[in-house]
Amino acid sequence: MQQRILGRTGREVSVVGLGTWQLGADWGDVSEDDALRVLDTAAEHGVTLFDTADVYGDGRSEALIGRFLRGRNDIFVATKMGRREDQVPENYSPENFRAWIDRSRHNLGVDTLDLVQLHCPPSAVIGADATYDALDALIADGSIAAYGVSVETCDQALAAIARPGVASVQIIVNPLRLKPLDEVLPAAQAAGVGILARVPLASGLLSGRYTSNTTFAPNDHRSFNRHGEAFDRGETFSGVDFEVGIRAAGELAAALPDGVSLPAASLAWIMSRPGITSVIPGARNTRQAESNAAAADLLEGDFDMTAFDLTVREVYERLLREAIHPLW
Repeated sequence: MQQRILGRTGREVSVVGLGTWQLGADWGDVSEDDALRVLDTAAEHGVTLFDTADVYGDGRSEALIGRFLRGRNDIFVATKMGRREDQVPENYSPENFRAWIDRSRHNLGVDTLDLVQLHCPPSAVIGADATYDALDALIADGSIAAYGVSVETCDQALAAIARPGVASVQIIVNPLRLKPLDEVLPAAQAAGVGILARVPLASGLLSGRYTSNTTFAPNDHRSFNRHGEAFDRGETFSGVDFEVGIRAAGELAAALPDGVSLPAASLAWIMSRPGITSVIPGARNTRQAESNAAAADLLEGDFDMTAFDLTVREVYERLLREAIHPLW
């Protein structure tokens, strides 16, 4: 699989990574054996980047990755911290950073974390010099090799990109969320900051499988966070109204040639955007992990990316821009 340098980390990672929120919680139940099979399948198909967080299953996702990684060093692990406490700036203290980092190091079974990302913190945290002083101290003592910021909004992304120590920014980018293409991706590319594209299939809306009658388990965030009841609404279906999202996905799928699925086209489209380092779809089973990795093949084939890009932009302008563009 194609590899790209992840910004200021200087490390190569696969253009398709693996998001592991599904292996922790909030997506229904995934057994430990199934989770380990997902990790193994992704690695077998060329994925070298796993993205996780200390709150995914209260550390379950990190611990499963740590178990999988015993005896191997071919996977770059990007974890996240900060959502274990109330989201107020004073909780983003050097003391809490140390506690969170040490917990993740223990869960993952490593002395030095490859990359730690602040997990969608308040804007005041992203803008504070003290935040980066504390992170620089963790690099200096060898606890982390690099740090980045996972953000909700483009303004937050631009603020993080402007910081000289930030190696990467994680942000929602997909055919239903185009605003980062305007300023964020060009700014990151100019600064040498990596971009990890999360929620690339809009929580499954771009799977092409959902209808108005589709339901989700009660412990699945697609049931309990559609209107931002638990965390930022943009994390569920990219903030898109479910019915509108189904219509948009149907129009995108109808524009594709035979043999090209909507999820594969969506992932490849994201990878093809200048400034994107890696796209990090999740997978609840081995079939999904394998098909996600295979989407990278469209970058090298005869798929007409230009035509699909035109369709993406037309559908977005007509159905989504007014509701989505001003919010994030």
